[in-house]
Amino acid sequence: MTAVLTGPAPRVPLPRTPSPPSAPPGRDSFIDVLRLFGMALVVLQHWSMPVLSFSGTEITTGNALASGNAWVITWISQVMPLVFFAGGAANAISRRGAVRRGVAAPQWLAARLRRLVLPVLPLAVVWIPLPHLLLALGLPEQPVVTASRLAGQLLWFLAIYLVAVAATPLMLRLSTLYGLRVPAALMAGAVAVDVLRFSSGLEIAGFPNIVLVWLAVHQLGFLYADGRLSRPWAMAAAGYGLAALLVAFGPYPGSMIGMPGAEVSNMAPPTLALLAVGVGQIGLAVALRRWITGLAALPAAARVLAWAGPRMMTVYLWHMSALFTVTAVVVVGLGVTTPEPGTSAWLSGWPHWLVMLALALWPLLRAFTRFEEKDSAAPYRGGTVRIAVATALAGTGLLTLTVFGFVPGWAPALGVAALLAALLLARSARVRRPGGATTA
Repeated sequence: MTAVLTGPAPRVPLPRTPSPPSAPPGRDSFIDVLRLFGMALVVLQHWSMPVLSFSGTEITTGNALASGNAWVITWISQVMPLVFFAGGAANAISRRGAVRRGVAAPQWLAARLRRLVLPVLPLAVVWIPLPHLLLALGLPEQPVVTASRLAGQLLWFLAIYLVAVAATPLMLRLSTLYGLRVPAALMAGAVAVDVLRFSSGLEIAGFPNIVLVWLAVHQLGFLYADGRLSRPWAMAAAGYGLAALLVAFGPYPGSMIGMPGAEVSNMAPPTLALLAVGVGQIGLAVALRRWITGLAALPAAARVLAWAGPRMMTVYLWHMSALFTVTAVVVVGLGVTTPEPGTSAWLSGWPHWLVMLALALWPLLRAFTRFEEKDSAAPYRGGTVRIAVATALAGTGLLTLTVFGFVPGWAPALGVAALLAALLLARSARVRRPGGATTA
C-alpha cells in the first residue's frame, strides 16, 4: 500500500494529480464533493439496509446487504475512510490558514470543538425525554429501547473525529517533517494490532485500531493537501488488491460493514482489510479528481454543494431519527414488513421508502440546521491545559452517548453534562482589562 506514495522530500505536484489549493480563501471543491458524496452514501446505506418486521411486541432487523454477494457493494459504500481522508485534507488547509493568521493551536481547536459538539445538544434534548414519553404512551419497550440506543450510536464518528482534530497540530508537523513515514507507521501499527487480535482470539485486542486506522487515512489527507499523493491508479489497485488478498486468504470477512451474526467485523473495531479498501478508495478518488472538480464547477453542482455544506452535520445526526419515525408509523403502526431484498417488490418499494424518509428528515433539517451555523463566539483566550480538558470532556461525553445511546438511565445525562462542560471551557475566557473592566 505504501509504495505508491511519494516520500517526504518532493513538494512539486505531479502532472497527473494536480495540487489542491492550500491557501485561503479558496476552498478545494474536490474535498467538498468527497464530503458530500460520503455523507450521502452513509445516509443511503443506513436507510436502505434495514429489513424490518414487527411481531406485535418486538421489531426484528436484518441487513439487505447480507444476502448473496451484496457485500461487494460495501467496498464502495463503506465510505468512512473517504470521510476521514477528506477531513484530514480540510483540517490541514484550515490549520495552516489559521497559522498564517496568527491563530494558536488552542484557539483553533476550541473553534473546531464547538462546531462539532454544539449540534449534538438538540439531539440530546429531544432524545433524552423521548423514550420516557413513548413508553408512557404505551409503545412496546423493545422498539423504543432499540431506537434510543441507535440514535446515540452514530456519535462514534464524532468521538473519533474529535481525536483526529485534536491531534492535527502535532500530526501536521510530523507530516511536514516525515511525510509518508507517518501514515506508514500508523499502518504498521494496524498490522501489529490485527496480528495480536486474530492470534489471541481477543476482539478487545483490536481496539487500538480505532485510532490507528482512522488516523492513518486522516494523515493521507494531509499528504493530499500538500500535493504529495502520486500514482493514484496504482494506489487504488494496491489498496483493493491487498484487500482482496486479505479477504481471500486471511481471517477477514468480505463485508466492510458489520453483518448480523458475523463472528468478525471489519468495522468495529476497524481492521487492516478496511484500511486497505480505504487506500483503494482514496486512490480512485484522487485519480478522478480532475473530472470531479470539473463536475463541481457546473452551476447546478455548485448550488448543491453550497446548500448541502452547512447542513451535512445535521443530516448525519438526524437521518436515523427520520428512519425511526417512518419505521414507527409504517412497520410498527401499519404492520408493513420489508420485502425480501433484491426482489421486484423490494426494488419497486425502495424509492417510495426513500421518499418517505426524506420527507421525515426535511422538518428536522429546518429545525436544527441553525445549530450547525458557523460559530460566531469571540476568540477563545484560554490556554492549552484548558482546551485539553475540554477536549477530554467532549470525547468522554460523545463516547458515553455512543455506548449507551439515549436509553433511559443515568448515562445519557452524564454524557450531556460532559459535553456542556466542554463547551463552557471552550468558550472565550473573560479577559481583564486595565482598570478592572472585563470583556468576553
